[in-house]
Amino acid sequence: MSNATPAIPAAQSAAAQQPRATAGSHDALQREPLQAVSAQRLDGESSRSVTETLAAEVPVAMLYNTRPHAVMLATPADLDDFAFGFALTERIIASTSELTLVDRHWTEHGVALQMLIPPQRFLALHDRDRNLTGRTGCGLCGTATLEAAIRPVRRIETHGPRASVEALREGMQRLSGLQPLNEASGAVHAAALLTTDGGFTVREDVGRHNAIDKAVGAVMRAGRVPHSLLVTSRASYEVMHKAAEVGCRLVAAISAPTALALRLAQEAGVTLVGWTRPPRLTVYCGELT
Repeated sequence: MSNATPAIPAAQSAAAQQPRATAGSHDALQREPLQAVSAQRLDGESSRSVTETLAAEVPVAMLYNTRPHAVMLATPADLDDFAFGFALTERIIASTSELTLVDRHWTEHGVALQMLIPPQRFLALHDRDRNLTGRTGCGLCGTATLEAAIRPVRRIETHGPRASVEALREGMQRLSGLQPLNEASGAVHAAALLTTDGGFTVREDVGRHNAIDKAVGAVMRAGRVPHSLLVTSRASYEVMHKAAEVGCRLVAAISAPTALALRLAQEAGVTLVGWTRPPRLTVYCGELT
């Protein structure tokens, strides 16, 4: 049975209840995914004061066994899903059972997610020369060397379910109605994972790769198996890498893929679809039925 899971169903109304952002009020506002601010709108010769809704963007620190590993700029919503999804797509853990989220520690600067992982996973993580600070649009920022930046992609099991042409078209149309944060702010990406049990799980974030991590975390924590990924962005290196890491056989993006994303899709055996704007779509590699 189909199961759609939007991120924040009442996000827009929640933002309307927030006080307007002023100097010194950021500490109280940063835990909310949306913030209402005062602005001046110019339209031709006319000008008027308006209240605008903006997407929040805060530093989220990932700490494993008390050791800092990464700081990502993300929307402060679905952080538990983010913690698990990031650890899975970054190969820090192999299953959700290997991670315990101990604490979420908020400060005036952001939030730290304190996690515990098995000793062997921690040793492997310590050996990786990758203590990254991720800007919103880039999951590679902070990678120490060029060689470490482009990691080998996982080869997926090609035999199994994947979205059909009809499912892609229906999925993109469905996804457009399950983005409350973007509807309110116009500044947020969304990712949807289709699962073998008919599930359709959506998460939103200012960073497209963060949205994928959140969707992955939600799906894996529920014990579901993803087979296809839809994103409201271009298909980048990070999008392809994360999709292959969790076994997705198909990635469909609303915009074009990059050349590197296509190369990774071919190496991983993933069907890559771009310009997925029903009824149009473009298949760059792989099979689509």
